Amino acid sequence: VLFCEVLFMSTIAAVATPDAVGGISVIRISGEKSLEIADKIFKNYAGKAPSQMDGYTCAYGQIINDNNEKIDDVVLTVFRNPKSYTGEDVVEVSCHGGRYITKKILRMIYKYGAEPAQGGEFTKRAFLNGRLDLSQAEAVMDVIQAKNSMALKSSVEQLKGSVQKAIREIRARLL
Repeated sequence: VLFCEVLFMSTIAAVATPDAVGGISVIRISGEKSLEIADKIFKNYAGKAPSQMDGYTCAYGQIINDNNEKIDDVVLTVFRNPKSYTGEDVVEVSCHGGRYITKKILRMIYKYGAEPAQGGEFTKRAFLNGRLDLSQAEAVMDVIQAKNSMALKSSVEQLKGSVQKAIREIRARLL
């Protein structure tokens, strides 16, 4: 039995874009309750609830509060397990990029059962769920922190599995 098969992981959420004022902020929700939470806060202009959406699809609608009042117009994207980044059901909310509105939506998500994600926790879940190997998980941070084209190229190659490929080749020769 793999460790990740017996490990219970709660639903987590966090702002996936920098904590700054901008045109758009993206809030990511990952875990078993992500679609259930999205159903509670999102009203699709086309009428389809997030839990009814196919993976890799987007919908335009609005975030609504408990009183059915509009909070913001958003684009909601659904990624279904196991073919999401984390290997879990994932919902991403692309809202207007003001700090206040982003945090207001995030607080609503927490209210309905998500917990704050720790730094790197989405990538950690991708590793635990077998979506990335350890070298690829490490490469994610290297891509984010790359300061020049050489560092970025090296990190992208590692993310594509170059280290794992080299290890497999060496292992095959040794055997």
